[in-house]
Amino acid sequence: MSQSTLDQLLEMGFDKSRAELAVRRSDGLPDAMDWLEKTQDTPFEELLEEEESGTNVEKVADGTVAMSLVCNECGKKFRTQGEAEFHANKSGHTDFAESTDEIAPLTEEEKKKRLEELRERVKAKKAGQAAVDKEEQKRNEQIKRKATKESHEMKEELQRKEQIKEAAKKRQEKIDDIEAKKRIKAKIEADKEERRRKAEEAKAAREGRAVPAAATPAPAPAPARPAATHNEARLRLQTSGGNVMKTFPADTTLFEVAQLLQTENGITVTKFVQNFPRKVFEGNLDLGKTLKEAGLVPSAALMVQ
Repeated sequence: MSQSTLDQLLEMGFDKSRAELAVRRSDGLPDAMDWLEKTQDTPFEELLEEEESGTNVEKVADGTVAMSLVCNECGKKFRTQGEAEFHANKSGHTDFAESTDEIAPLTEEEKKKRLEELRERVKAKKAGQAAVDKEEQKRNEQIKRKATKESHEMKEELQRKEQIKEAAKKRQEKIDDIEAKKRIKAKIEADKEERRRKAEEAKAAREGRAVPAAATPAPAPAPARPAATHNEARLRLQTSGGNVMKTFPADTTLFEVAQLLQTENGITVTKFVQNFPRKVFEGNLDLGKTLKEAGLVPSAALMVQ
C-alpha cells in the first residue's frame, strides 16, 4: 500500500523525499496529499526534526487494546499514529492518548470522493502557478520591449545630434568657401589695376608726356585685430530651480547643453533666451549652433525655458 501511495505521489510531481515522509506520517493517499499540502512551506529539515521528536501519546491501561488515538486538547480521534502526528503538526497540539474507541474506516466511495477532491486541489494549485508564471513572463517581455524601445530612441537621438553637427559643419564650410572666393576676387581686381597702371606709365613715356601721378590708393584698412581664441564657454543657466554654472567646449551645441540639463537636472528645455543682447535660441536650426556660432563665447547668461 505504501509503495503504491508513494508511486502515485511521485507521478503527481511531488518531491521524493517529502513524498516518502508523507507516506510514513499518514494513512493512505488522501492523508499523504493533505499532509504535503499543509507542510509545503515548512523546511524539510524541520519536518525531519518533528518526526524524530515524535508525539507524546498516553498509553491505555494494561490488558486493554487501543483501537484509536485521541487528542486530549480538542477531542478529535485518529486511526493511526501518522494521522495523529499530522494533526499535531497542523494544530500544534501535543497531548494525545490511546483510545479503545474504534473509528469506522472510510468506504471505497468516500475514499474515491476524497481522492478526487485532493486531485482537483492539486490541479487548481498547478493552474494557479502556471498563471503566475505566465504573468511573470509577460512582465519580463514588457521590460524587454521597454529596454529595446529606449535603446532605439537613444540611437535615434545620437543620430539626430550627429546630423545637427554635420549641418553646422557644412554651414561653416560654406561660409569659409564664400570668404575664400571674396579674397580671390579681390586679388584679381588688384592685379588688373596694377597692369592698367603700368600700361599708362609706358604709354606716357613713349609720347614724352609726364607720367601721370598714380592715384593715391585709399589706405588699406588696418588689418582687423585677430580675435582672441576661446576654446571654452562659461554659461550661467537660469532655471526655475536656481542658477546652474557650467563650462563647455566652444564647439558644444546648444542641443547638447539642453540634453545635459535634462539628464543631470531633469529640466526639459524648449528654448534659451539671452537678454543682452536680446536673442532667442529655439528650434533645430538654433539649437544646432555651437556656443561659438551663437556668440556665447567666452561667457554668457541664458534663461532656460
